[in-house]
Amino acid sequence: MRDPRHPRHPRSPRNLRHPRLPTSPGFWRSPVRGPWFTSVLGVVLLGGITVLFVTGLLSYAAYNPNLAPVNDKTPDKGLLGLYLYLFSWPTDPPWLYRLTQGVHVTLGITLIPVLLAKLWSVVPQLFALPPVRSLAHGLERLSLLLLVGGALFEFVTGVLNVQLDYLFPGSFYPLHFYGAWVFFAAFLTHAVLRVPVALRNLRAPRRSRLGGEEEEKGEEKGEAETGELVSPRPDRPTVSRRGALGLVGGGSLLLFGTTAGRSFEGPLRETALLAPHGGPEPGGGPNGFQINKTAAYAGIHARETGEDAWRLVVTGRGGTVRLGRSELLQLPLHSAALPIACVEGWSTSDQWWRGVRLRELAALVGHDEPPDVLVESLQRRGAFRRAALRANQVADARSLLAVQVNGEDLTLDHGYPARIIVPAAPGVLNTKWAARMTFGEL
Repeated sequence: MRDPRHPRHPRSPRNLRHPRLPTSPGFWRSPVRGPWFTSVLGVVLLGGITVLFVTGLLSYAAYNPNLAPVNDKTPDKGLLGLYLYLFSWPTDPPWLYRLTQGVHVTLGITLIPVLLAKLWSVVPQLFALPPVRSLAHGLERLSLLLLVGGALFEFVTGVLNVQLDYLFPGSFYPLHFYGAWVFFAAFLTHAVLRVPVALRNLRAPRRSRLGGEEEEKGEEKGEAETGELVSPRPDRPTVSRRGALGLVGGGSLLLFGTTAGRSFEGPLRETALLAPHGGPEPGGGPNGFQINKTAAYAGIHARETGEDAWRLVVTGRGGTVRLGRSELLQLPLHSAALPIACVEGWSTSDQWWRGVRLRELAALVGHDEPPDVLVESLQRRGAFRRAALRANQVADARSLLAVQVNGEDLTLDHGYPARIIVPAAPGVLNTKWAARMTFGEL
């Protein structure tokens, strides 16, 4: 090993006095950095990212990806998606998707300050020399590279999708799905290697004589990160480590308070200013609740939804039935109070829908036992112009082909003349402007 007194060694006296490159420990002057500060942030991310990964996979499972190639937007996923074929997404409780996806999106946004602080705290490690000291250190560095890149990719694409800014190349679904697996594999590897060290760091604080501030001992033998994170020539502190954690926590609480309300009922919905479609509900009246994609965006024209033009084509093993809206209104109508919850993390409050049960439409075309169904829309633009529902969703008495909401006819933007509404399903599976329904094996 090179002598630390050698002038080219990163911790040589000359490099400490005259740091010119990020590879020099003296280049990083903040007194806040240290193993204890980094470990606290790491433990928070350990729990938070695990919940993000689980809820993200649950969100994917809610699309019933076994109904390929209609719902599945991630081809060639192989074993990565195998577990998702083992169960059908349930319809109870009806707010299930609102909960799981609300937690996923809200937690992801809330963790942004923690992630940025964590990356800031370990940035000296990214430039440490030599780059690889041993096989274990090399694996740790590789996991760190994939971890940092994967974290930035997942959080950036997630935030862009939440805000409906599709700036990334290709479809969000496969990019986020495959990226999540790469990121979590690196995260798990890094956690296995670093959690024991982080726990030792958390158990080893001592009271500073100046103000009682907690500081790291930084004296654990063999702890290479101590030399990389603790500056050998720190600047005068402008904030304590406890204060820095308070700033990070305050930023997270602010993001939580301005995001979470869109996933709940009540007055908190109006505080969700940073959530997609945040703030007060748009408009008033029975149809005065949130719309994700308008009829104009989807390429829907009023002339093709009129009484004389529109027909719903229902097909099954017993044949084909064509129904106009007036004929739908003559069938038995039922009501259900259900929310609409979208992958972007926002949801409506419960709305009262009225329409024909899907299982009764299946019976019209010869299916006594409700099967899967493929629903096709009039829309011309946007994803999920075709969506499939599993048999358990069709069988639920609250699953409707809705023609009214809150006591009035649907507006064109809300799916007039008829739309699907299913409990606990992602919003995109609640197809608007329904034109054709095919019951049976998909």
